[in-house]
Amino acid sequence: MTNLARIIDDLGILKAQIADLKAQEDALKAALADLPLGNHEGHAFRLSITAPEREKLSDELKASIKAVVDDYRASLSPQYRTAHIKLVPTPTFTVRARSGRALAA
Repeated sequence: MTNLARIIDDLGILKAQIADLKAQEDALKAALADLPLGNHEGHAFRLSITAPEREKLSDELKASIKAVVDDYRASLSPQYRTAHIKLVPTPTFTVRARSGRALAA
């Protein structure tokens, strides 16, 4: 196995472990969901449960904001857009388990 293949496989293994850990975290949080606000003691850790208020936009408001932004962008001239909007490469890493034998050249 080449060094590149090993790095790709290590990334895939790590992503799978992260997904498993996230599922475990979600299950543990669900088990603690009925605890009241405040501090709760474990043997090695303290859990603090708080409930700060945050704004939650309604779907209607989100749609209205999107419409305003879309209208604003549509009003911009092609020259303005060219001068102020740059396309930049954004690396995206998608790792999937191989199910076939097709290999990159």
